[in-house]
Amino acid sequence: MPFGLLVEPDEKNSAPASLGRTASAVACTSASGSSRPWARNALHVSMPDGASRPLVGDVAQVSYGTMPGEYDRYNQQRMITITANIAGKDLGGVAQEVEAAIKRVGDPPRGVTVNVRGQVPPMRQTLFGLEVGLLVAVGVIFLMLAANFQSMRVAFVSLVTLPAVMAGVAIALWITGTTLNVQSFMGAIMAIGVSVANAILLVTFAEAARRDGMPAAEAVVAGAISRLRPILMTSIAMIAGMIPIALALGEGGEQTAPLGRAVIGGLSASTIAVLTILPLTFAIVQRRASRESASLHPDDLAAHVDGRRDTQ
Repeated sequence: MPFGLLVEPDEKNSAPASLGRTASAVACTSASGSSRPWARNALHVSMPDGASRPLVGDVAQVSYGTMPGEYDRYNQQRMITITANIAGKDLGGVAQEVEAAIKRVGDPPRGVTVNVRGQVPPMRQTLFGLEVGLLVAVGVIFLMLAANFQSMRVAFVSLVTLPAVMAGVAIALWITGTTLNVQSFMGAIMAIGVSVANAILLVTFAEAARRDGMPAAEAVVAGAISRLRPILMTSIAMIAGMIPIALALGEGGEQTAPLGRAVIGGLSASTIAVLTILPLTFAIVQRRASRESASLHPDDLAAHVDGRRDTQ
């Protein structure tokens, strides 16, 4: 069995500094004679002319020591890896506990850095991308609604149900004990899409009735009554389709269960908000809004004037 020896220069027997450099070295030799330390000093030093001298004991001090059995490197830097398998906990929660433990230890020595690697950085990068994508999607939807309705206020009313969606998703995940992960985030995005579609459907009919001369409160009630069936059919069909996924039926169902639970919670809350909070917000915001068309297009102006003549 090989073992390690720490070979250090002997200040008395080593060559003068002018003849060359001296340095410590680690040598691995056979385990034979390991109980006889003097045998280490009798090891021959390989010379170009094959001379039998000097021996190791003539030029160095031999002593027992320890050394790493293996060096791991990452980007040409030596590293020590501490790994662990988690069970029964989510990756995000464990990552926070690890970072808290690193902070409790204090600052590392000079020249040493501590980094959390593995699946944590990709997970955080994915969640950050989903968050940015969701914000960008909401902004684009708002601009498109503002261009469609030609009113920033109506576009704002159409998005007033988004907090209800997020609240429903949070409550559903909390009740079922599900964490916020990539699947549940995708379910929240799906629930937001369906919720915005239902809101647009109701606001479109309400705004059309208001522009035809009805008061805002009566217009939104008429729009809610006329669009009640399509909104309920869309939401109920989506929720019913997500129930098998939310129950995690079948092999590997736990992986996609957060998506179904997020959709069910978000749509349940958004459907109630579309039929209650949205009409109230529309009636308040559009109560004193002008019925004149904000468009500068000649066709829109002509259609608006003809509509006013027909109502008169």
